[in-house]
Amino acid sequence: QVQLVESGGGLVQAGGSLKLSCATSGRTFSIRNMGWFRQAPGKEREFVAAVIWSTGSTYYAYSVKGRFAISKDNALNTVYLQMNNLKPEDTAVYYCAARYSGSYYYTEKEQDFDYWGQGTQVTVSS
Repeated sequence: QVQLVESGGGLVQAGGSLKLSCATSGRTFSIRNMGWFRQAPGKEREFVAAVIWSTGSTYYAYSVKGRFAISKDNALNTVYLQMNNLKPEDTAVYYCAARYSGSYYYTEKEQDFDYWGQGTQVTVSS
């Protein structure tokens, strides 16, 4: 069984930074890619960033490109999301997700991810 555990959320002022972590446990040898999604109050969950596990290629939503960076540590089976220049509109619950089946290519579709973390709250004050 695969488990994803996020950490690193919190309260920060606009312009500040936070780094989220997502540690995977269980079956880790066949990860295709991992991603970060977020859900703001009253809104649907949306794609934030993804990384292809084998190549390290990264992909971002337009709203966070240039401010957020996704990275991974293969040895620790952990994925990170460095968030800089945070804005109040970045306030949301952030979820990490792992894809173990299907294509090895990039996806930002929720239904393509097999496992999800419990989420971590990020609040950006103005």
